[in-house]
Amino acid sequence: MKILVFLALLGIGLGLHFAAAVTHSLKYFYTASSGVQNLPEFVAVGLVDEVQIIHFDSNTRRAEPKQDWMSRVTAGKPDYWERETQVLLNKQQVFKGNIDIAKLRFNQIRGAHVFQNIYGCEWDDETGEVRGYDQFGYDGEDFMAFDVKTETWIAPTPQAFITKQKADHDQTLKAQDKNYLTRICVDWLKKYLDYGRSSLLRTELPSVSLLQKTPSSPVSCHATGFYPDRATMFWRKDGEELHEDVDHGEILPNNDGSFQRSVDLKPPTGDWEKYECVFQLAGVKNDIVTKLEKSKIRTNQGNPSDMTVIIVIVAVVVLALVAIAVIGYFIYKKNKAKRPPSPESNPEVQKELIQKL
Repeated sequence: MKILVFLALLGIGLGLHFAAAVTHSLKYFYTASSGVQNLPEFVAVGLVDEVQIIHFDSNTRRAEPKQDWMSRVTAGKPDYWERETQVLLNKQQVFKGNIDIAKLRFNQIRGAHVFQNIYGCEWDDETGEVRGYDQFGYDGEDFMAFDVKTETWIAPTPQAFITKQKADHDQTLKAQDKNYLTRICVDWLKKYLDYGRSSLLRTELPSVSLLQKTPSSPVSCHATGFYPDRATMFWRKDGEELHEDVDHGEILPNNDGSFQRSVDLKPPTGDWEKYECVFQLAGVKNDIVTKLEKSKIRTNQGNPSDMTVIIVIVAVVVLALVAIAVIGYFIYKKNKAKRPPSPESNPEVQKELIQKL
C-alpha cells in the first residue's frame, strides 16, 4: 500500500497499452492516506497521454506545473495556479473526511489506509469517440464507479451503498459529472495537446536490438527510445505473424520520457533466415523490420557490456511489474475505466461528488 501511494505521488500512470493510433487521454489521480509514514496525507496528480502535467500534495500545499509548456495556461489567467491551489486544498479536506468515514464503515481503527479517486477522459482524434470515467477505491479495492452511459453509480461493496444512494438521487450533480467527463474534459485535453504539441505529439523511432542470454534462451527483440507509447511488436515467419512460442512484453517508460518494449521468441530449430521482428509505431507508415540473423544477436557470453545491458533491462522490467501490480486499482482489471478534474475552478465543475460518504 505504501508503494501504491508513492507511485501516485510520482505520477506514474501505467496501464494497458494498445496500438490505437490516435487515442489521447487526460486523467487525474487523488490519493488520501492515513497511517502511512513519510508520505503526504493527500496527493493530486494530473497526466496527459501518461505525461505528468500537475502536482499537489499536503506537504507543499501548492499546485505546481510539471511541464514547461504548462505555463501557457496562465495566458489571460494570471491567478490560475492560485485558484488551482485553493481548489485542491478544499479537496484535501474533503478526502480527509472521506477516509475517516470509510474507516468507520469498514470498522477500522488502526493501520495504514488509502482512499483514491481516478477520473478523466479518452478521445480519438480520428473518429471523435469519447470515453469518460470516474472511480473511487479504498485500500486498493473498488469502492464506487460512475457509469457515464446510464448516469448511475455502481457500488461493488456494501460499505459504499449509502454513498451510491446519495449520489444517484442528485440528478443535477450527475448531469454535471457527465458533462465534464464527455465535454469539458475533452476540451481541456485538446488545449493541453496544443500547448505541449512539440513534445506530446512528437514521433521518435526506436533503436532495435536482438538479445539472447544463452544459445538455449529465447531471442529477445528489444526496441527502446520510441515515442509515443502506442506501439506494437511481433515476430513473423514467411510473412505470417507468429502466436505460438512468442512472449510479448509490456511497454515500459525510460527515464528520458521515451519508451521501450520487447518480444521474445523461442529459439528456432532451423530456417532462422525466415524469421523477422516487426515494430509498428502509431502514426508512422513504415514498419521497422529486423531479420533474425545469428551474427546480429548480442549475448552474454564473452561480452560483459552486453550482460550489463540485459541486467538493466531485467531490472527495469521487474520494477515496472511491481508498479503495475500495486496500481492495479487504477487499471481496474483490463482498463475498464478512468477520470480527470477540469483545470478550471468553475464552482459547478469543481463541486465535490462525494462531500460526505
